[in-house]
Amino acid sequence: MLRPALVAVLFPLLTVSAVDAADVTGPDALRARYASRRDQLADNGFKRPLYLESRQSPGAVQGDIDALVDYPFAQFEQAVRGPAQWCDILILHLNVKSCDASSNTREGALVAYIGRKRGTSVEGAHRVDFKFAIVERTPEYLHIELTAASGPFGTRNYRIELKAAGVDSARTFVNLSYSYAYGAVAAMALRTYMTTLGAEKVGFTVVDRRPDGTPVHVGDVRGALERNAMRYFLAVDACVSTASLASEQRFTQRLEHWFDSTERYALQLHEVERSEYLDMKLNGSRKQPASQ
Repeated sequence: MLRPALVAVLFPLLTVSAVDAADVTGPDALRARYASRRDQLADNGFKRPLYLESRQSPGAVQGDIDALVDYPFAQFEQAVRGPAQWCDILILHLNVKSCDASSNTREGALVAYIGRKRGTSVEGAHRVDFKFAIVERTPEYLHIELTAASGPFGTRNYRIELKAAGVDSARTFVNLSYSYAYGAVAAMALRTYMTTLGAEKVGFTVVDRRPDGTPVHVGDVRGALERNAMRYFLAVDACVSTASLASEQRFTQRLEHWFDSTERYALQLHEVERSEYLDMKLNGSRKQPASQ
């Protein structure tokens, strides 16, 4: 029997993939997507211009986040364009214990170590090896792709993509997407988690209304992927917003920015108190390989 606490550590990576992401290639296509999303970006429950959708099919989970962010494209691109920057992003998540980037070039690699929120050392965490590639880069467009052939409990074919295009001198439209596939072992692990640790947790999509009008949010695997999709988007946002700070201030400010942002969606994202999160990351998380 797979322990549900171990299953829980999967979800930082077992999240989402952009719906119809293959259709969003190049700056013109991404700006067309932005135009089609204007209504959802203007009127939603996130209190910011953001749209999230997800879906599950046999053996796979898919979804994406589209968002309009208040950063010039050059500022956004500089903060996310290399493997080292993606370690800065990943390490903010509660379950990422360590991250190491091997290169800052157009193509490189990074290694993430994933564990339970509490009580998992880097040495005891699951290792996931990502290949990093810049698919396309122009003065006003960026397409980054991270892929991993395999992950914990039989999961496979991870894909993390970020596409961004400037829409004017002060704002950038972003499509953040994830995908993964799973077999029988991973399916059993997911079912175990959803009937134990994940039984009461919900995502963002409203699937029904109670008689008094209060929303019923999606649960199960889609709920889990939506929670972590938002966590990673907020991690990107935290890294971009703090990129200009002095290096000695940057990590702490990123942690505080990320935690405060997640607490705006406490129903879905609250897991630990602020002091515990900061202590966990400042004293426990590392950005170097576990072997060092």
